[in-house]
Amino acid sequence: MFKFYVTFFDLMTFRIKYSESENQIPAIDNDQFCVDCISNSKLNFMNIIHTNLGFHSTCDDVIQGIDLTGKRTIVTGGVSGIGIETVRALAKAGAEVTIAARNIEAAKKVASEINFILDKDRVDAAVLDLADIHSVNRFVSDWKGALHILINNAGVMALPDLQKTSDGIEMQFMTNHLGHFALSVGLHNALKKAEGARIVVVSSSGHLLSPVVFDDINFSFRPYDPWQAYGQSKTACNLFAVAATQRWAQDGIFVNALNPGAILTNLQRHVGGRLRSAPELHKTADQGAATTILLATSPLLEKTGGHYFENCNESITVTQRPENYEGVTMYSLDRNNADRLWNLSKRLIRY
Repeated sequence: MFKFYVTFFDLMTFRIKYSESENQIPAIDNDQFCVDCISNSKLNFMNIIHTNLGFHSTCDDVIQGIDLTGKRTIVTGGVSGIGIETVRALAKAGAEVTIAARNIEAAKKVASEINFILDKDRVDAAVLDLADIHSVNRFVSDWKGALHILINNAGVMALPDLQKTSDGIEMQFMTNHLGHFALSVGLHNALKKAEGARIVVVSSSGHLLSPVVFDDINFSFRPYDPWQAYGQSKTACNLFAVAATQRWAQDGIFVNALNPGAILTNLQRHVGGRLRSAPELHKTADQGAATTILLATSPLLEKTGGHYFENCNESITVTQRPENYEGVTMYSLDRNNADRLWNLSKRLIRY
């Protein structure tokens, strides 16, 4: 059983630290208390994290006053949409940013354009194909030194036909979760060197469409459905944030997931290149990247992980799918599910 040590730092937010050993309990100050984690799910009595930001907030709104000089960051898929806005915001705040993308020419072009605008040489590019475990391993092998922020941004959505990797892994699950899992695990030591690293996982409201179907992840028995495949891959993103924080918080690594919202990007290329949600729910790429930047840089998220955010605030848990597709499911934050996925993912990447 984990013990959580909860320190309140204002009326609406708090930090969580835990120790895996019940025999090593730190001293508790007057403003600190200890509670046993007796539920496998997210603890319902905990205050969710609120900010004064919201749906319309932009990256500049979020990162105002934050200096990232000396911070080294990686953004996967930073060649379009919210990925470009994420890279731009981090570099503008002083961070060194590596765009990790399959299309290296596109990545170099984005890096060059942002460097030109900033008149600084802060952004570079490297090859990374998340659907190819060998490419992931090469990227990890080439990375040297500490890593302060890893943003698992790349993804695919609703592939119309069942596609599998050479190892037989369904392509959405591989790209959206398993490739990023392998990348994060491979970069663990670099993240640990940062002594306070963050991993930001771009999930989706699509997780409301399906839990992880552990007995048939690759659609070997059930008929393939593009949205069920997408849904389980994004549920996996949330569960990774829970499992990785549980295992790596003691190394100073905290992981959170987010829903960027409805943004018209290349992600919709398999569904007619349009958004199906109501126009009032649509965001610009800048607004969509704002929650990513919040999780990557805000002091409110220091030493805090295992959460799911949207519209720059932590989401409430829901027991059924709401019409506006906001909120986070209990099954995507469940610790037993997170542990099961972690162990399965290790086996699949032969770690």
